[in-house]
Amino acid sequence: MPLKPGTLLHNRYRILRIIGQGGMGNVYLAEDTRLAGRQCAVKEVEHEERLPQHLLDETREQFYREASVLARLDHPNLPKVSDFFSVGRSDYLVMDFVPGKDLRSMIEEARQRGKFLPERQVLTWAAQLADALSYLHSQTPPILHRDIKPSNLKLTPSGLIKLVDFGLVKVLASEEVTITVVQGRGTEVYTPLEQYGADSGHTDIRSDIYAFGATLYHLLTNHPPASARDRFLNPEVFQPPRAFNPNISPRTERAILWAMRLHPDERPESVEKFRQALLGGWAPSYVNSQPLPTVGLGDLLSAPAERILTVVAFLLALTGFLLTIR
Repeated sequence: MPLKPGTLLHNRYRILRIIGQGGMGNVYLAEDTRLAGRQCAVKEVEHEERLPQHLLDETREQFYREASVLARLDHPNLPKVSDFFSVGRSDYLVMDFVPGKDLRSMIEEARQRGKFLPERQVLTWAAQLADALSYLHSQTPPILHRDIKPSNLKLTPSGLIKLVDFGLVKVLASEEVTITVVQGRGTEVYTPLEQYGADSGHTDIRSDIYAFGATLYHLLTNHPPASARDRFLNPEVFQPPRAFNPNISPRTERAILWAMRLHPDERPESVEKFRQALLGGWAPSYVNSQPLPTVGLGDLLSAPAERILTVVAFLLALTGFLLTIR
């Protein structure tokens, strides 16, 4: 049963309201009574009453181990995990509350206007998400998020993207031993085939790369991609991104399709490989900006003819102006 507003949890966190719901529990907005003015997100993991005590103890031990790993993470595109504890048959993970809209709501707003989110802006977000994932994957042992999707990406008022909800996070320990905060498979349309078996699947960093590509697909087309399972059973159900939005650059489409290959061995082997395919040498500025990629000779030669003519016309006009003032 959901906690009521006003409930004081762990003698510290006063519940304000529910901000998320799932099969394993709820996410609450709470006030930290020890730090005046601080609000936090409290993720609840409920365990069934019929779960035997020895299994509950094992699951809880895994939860504490996993939460302690998350609490050590420190990255600008990840919410900080500040506390974890258990009450009754529920476990709780306390994180920074991230204000702002999630990208799923921004897709919906664009769709209702009959528009697409600008590709340049989406790629700016992609660069930040790549930073966060590279950081997670570079931990020892590597950490997988396993639930990358637009609704788990929040845009702060300052322009930063935050990858939230560590509900399905997985640590790749030695000899394929894994621990997980919450059992689950993720959201179907963003989930690769190898993740369908929950922890029985052989997931690795390429699983996050698939979800990364599927998320970009949705952001740029206003359409969630066909699920990996449906694609496996009937490949014709999958349409490339430019079928929905022909304004997407061929380079961006190629990178997304590479990330979304059904077999892990056919995907980029790392987030950095995917970033290079997607962005090349472009390193956008994140905060309060509308970044413009530097145009080099290679970009100019591969640009559409009308873009080249526009650049040439501008240079001629600028040259004429400079000659008139000399």
